[in-house]
Amino acid sequence: MKTTVSLKPAEVTRNWILIDAEGLVLGRLATIIANRLRGKHKPQYTPHVDAGDAVIVINADKIVLTGNKVGQKLFHYHTGHPGGVKERSIRQRLEGKNPGHVVEKAVERMISRGPLQRAQMKHLYVYAGTEHPHDGQKPVTLDVAAMNRKNTVQRKS
Repeated sequence: MKTTVSLKPAEVTRNWILIDAEGLVLGRLATIIANRLRGKHKPQYTPHVDAGDAVIVINADKIVLTGNKVGQKLFHYHTGHPGGVKERSIRQRLEGKNPGHVVEKAVERMISRGPLQRAQMKHLYVYAGTEHPHDGQKPVTLDVAAMNRKNTVQRKS
């Protein structure tokens, strides 16, 4: 008789992954990060258990968007006051105070909503520069650019 093994939260082993986002396409990067956070790359994947890895993203301010999305795609937000709907382009967000929010929001919108999403998003660490405080966890570098040639933008010469 065959049985399906369901992973328990106590049996989870969490690895640390380091991704350098310089020159990578935002949507493809967000998909890879979301799958790692959910644990879908592991053979013992269980949908209702937070079994994913912790992901560190550096150089988030150097991501690339294809086409004209940098100037045309808009983020809407509300200040909380009446008539307080505002918008910013991705260029303004990337040049602003916290460019890592662009990557965080892209990943957050690829994970299904609810308490499990909030728990999984706590394992995502995004930094604009090359420095990060997680050297003690000995993260393994994941070369996203080598996974698929479309993960980076090829310039026509």
